[in-house]
Amino acid sequence: MVGFKNRYMVMEVLLDPNKEISGDDPIVVTQFNISKAIKDSILVNFGECGLASSLGCFQVKYVNPITKLCVIRVSRDEYQKIWTSISMVRRIGNCPVLFNLLDLSGNIKACKTAALKCDELKFEQNKLIVGARLLADVTQHMQNCLEKIRILEH
Repeated sequence: MVGFKNRYMVMEVLLDPNKEISGDDPIVVTQFNISKAIKDSILVNFGECGLASSLGCFQVKYVNPITKLCVIRVSRDEYQKIWTSISMVRRIGNCPVLFNLLDLSGNIKACKTAALKCDELKFEQNKLIVGARLLADVTQHMQNCLEKIRILEH
């Protein structure tokens, strides 16, 4: 019996720094928001048949709202279609975004290693920028997110 062959993508969600947030609530990056934006992009660019063929193994496995990092699992046969659709996503809700692929791997272990390394580096950078204004609950939330990566499975 042959198992499903998957690809795991570690993506960085880049929010538009020039967006005025005066009247709008800032976008909170969640699994639902990212999944919906990607599915909408697949539907627009590849139609219903492309969406149906892509949804078999598509799953947003992990999202860190602090560092804007996410891990996406896709089928090995469909990863190029989904990657193309992700690169065409321009908005999540009403906020302009871009996706940056940081790592593409064939197993969850390599993906966890890359995601953990990127998340830790981005959080250290965030601590340097924020400095003394960093709240204890943000640090605790970040530790919870890092623990989620460590226990990430298929």
